[in-house]
Amino acid sequence: MNAYAPLLAGLIALLAGLAIGKAWERYKLQDGHWIDRRRARESPHYILGLNFLVSNQIDLAIEELSKAAQLDADALEIHMILGNLYREKGQVGRAVNVHQGLLRRPKLTRLEHAYVLLCLGLDFKRGGFVDRALEAFNEVLRLDAGNQYALVNLEKLYEEQHQWQEAHRTREQLAKLTQADEQPRTQAILAFLENELGLQAMKRGAYPEAAQRFERAIDLDPQVVPAYLNLGDVRLHEGATADAVGIWERVIAVAPERAYLTFDRLAGAYPQMGAPDRFPALCRRLIATNPQDWRARLALSRHLAAHGRVDEGLHLLFDALVQNPHALTIHQAIWQSLAALDLERGLVDRYVELTRHAVFYLDPHVCIRCRYRSTELLWQCPHCHEWNTFVEERIAPAQDGHQADV
Repeated sequence: MNAYAPLLAGLIALLAGLAIGKAWERYKLQDGHWIDRRRARESPHYILGLNFLVSNQIDLAIEELSKAAQLDADALEIHMILGNLYREKGQVGRAVNVHQGLLRRPKLTRLEHAYVLLCLGLDFKRGGFVDRALEAFNEVLRLDAGNQYALVNLEKLYEEQHQWQEAHRTREQLAKLTQADEQPRTQAILAFLENELGLQAMKRGAYPEAAQRFERAIDLDPQVVPAYLNLGDVRLHEGATADAVGIWERVIAVAPERAYLTFDRLAGAYPQMGAPDRFPALCRRLIATNPQDWRARLALSRHLAAHGRVDEGLHLLFDALVQNPHALTIHQAIWQSLAALDLERGLVDRYVELTRHAVFYLDPHVCIRCRYRSTELLWQCPHCHEWNTFVEERIAPAQDGHQADV
């Protein structure tokens, strides 16, 4: 038994040391008083504050978390949350003061320093202090090179400033850190950034570079429609009309819902190739494939009207009106056609009947991420800055009693 006494004593000492360490971790001598380090997080104010935060009651969350923070002024995470809530409330100056105060603490770990800096960068970004936000996010990356939140916010700042090269470089850094299931989205964003770089090259007159950018975008993500449109424009500028047509026609195969973006281009290019009949044939094929395609009917009616077949085109417009009775562009085309036909009474009566319950709008589009509305199709939302999130808003006929159907 005595042989095991030293081992037993050592084990007891080890357990005692662990217990003392845990106690020291939990308690701290502050101003001559022992305080419980877990008191703030275990207080009802902290729990209530988190509950209010989850239910998006920001004012109540701030009130309760402020009370929890008073129990322990060193509770870093509570003060970080409070600063973030002030930012969400629009009180950017107060948020900056909170987070700058946390940075002055002498014993922050490297990771804690990085995350407080990240919060400060978000404060500066919200307040419109772009240079200071960029500086903060870059400092985060110096402390924590794999911080994806800092990289994402850096990329968005560069995009907002149209610094596409820097945004592209940052997204490439992110691509190395993303999981396999996130790679398709990363590839799509890189493709849109390549497209923007291509547009910059076009503005400089560097068409070969622009073409390379657009081709690279298509290789990264074959669904990035603007790259096809712009690459076709480059080929047309170079005099390769047939190549341009082939590229634009690929849009119809890749994204048939975006086929209408090629209509004006194809309507002008087909006659240059000596094939003017290809455009009406294309429109009829699209209508046969998708009977709800009102844009193909509109394009075909305009083509027919331009060739003196206004009455035939008007019937196509009436069919388009059934599919989308609220699109102002259809109504404008109908008014022009009726005027060209000297307002024939029977056709006017048919138009009045079809539009009795219509509310006109100018082809609105809506972002499916943040619900931002635009009268034109945008490839990047100016509000949430996400890529390729706009869809055409379709409103059901008023007599059906439905609301907007996106």
